[in-house]
Amino acid sequence: MQIDNTMAKKILSETKGASTVGFTHSLNPYSGCAFGCSYCYVREMPIQKYKDIPWGEWIDIKLNAVENYSKEINSLRRRNKPINIFMSTATDPYQPIERKVEITRKILTEMIESPPDFLQIQTRSPLVVRDLDILLELQQRCELLVSMTIETDREDVKRLFAPLAPGINQRLKALRNVHAAGIATQASISPLLPFTPDFPKRLQGIVDRIYIDSLNIGDGLKGKRSVQLGMPLLFQRNGFSKWYQPDIHLKTNNYFNKYFDEKIIFLSSSREYPLKGKICTID
Repeated sequence: MQIDNTMAKKILSETKGASTVGFTHSLNPYSGCAFGCSYCYVREMPIQKYKDIPWGEWIDIKLNAVENYSKEINSLRRRNKPINIFMSTATDPYQPIERKVEITRKILTEMIESPPDFLQIQTRSPLVVRDLDILLELQQRCELLVSMTIETDREDVKRLFAPLAPGINQRLKALRNVHAAGIATQASISPLLPFTPDFPKRLQGIVDRIYIDSLNIGDGLKGKRSVQLGMPLLFQRNGFSKWYQPDIHLKTNNYFNKYFDEKIIFLSSSREYPLKGKICTID
């Protein structure tokens, strides 16, 4: 793993695209991601295309992330701009290096002094539980949602597509702990991978929202990046072809509706996205 320090020009980026509907900005504490999931659309983005090192084998630590955040949010506040932050879109804010350098924790601490209007933390790491003390304080200052990526409930499938990512049971336990602490939680089934019939039952009582995404929709290019990454062939080789259908997210939605109120389930193809206290829609 190549780890470098960097000074970022900005830490808040204006959001674009369907995957960040309802958000005004994304915040990535790091560039690169040690989890290196095979389906990750960032593999096909310029940030990786211009790298000589494969995705999953490099990380840039944004040393000035906290200072940039403070300056940028204060500037937005002076202009009376809404600030709904998605953290993170192109990395995991709680990947292993965070345990040592605590860039994410430091940013969250700064947010207590200069909060956004809404913050969604998107991770697949149980390390988020470490920061419950800060999150409990932060949710008194802004709307907060902790979203855990749980793309399947099958460990064998997880190992096939994301062998370096934390185990499913660990993620479910973390989600349960965050929810029990009184913080709003979301299970992000993104991208949707083959799962067992009991998957919805494992989420009952520990989530306030469920977000369903598929490789045909959520890669930012209507499935083209996923094709370039060889996902259709990987599904086929492992006998999962029926899970790569264009309408698989709709079928999954119908199945989960048997266990959850349809009002808490959202699709990546929807024009609505759940913020904690309201629904944000595309104009």
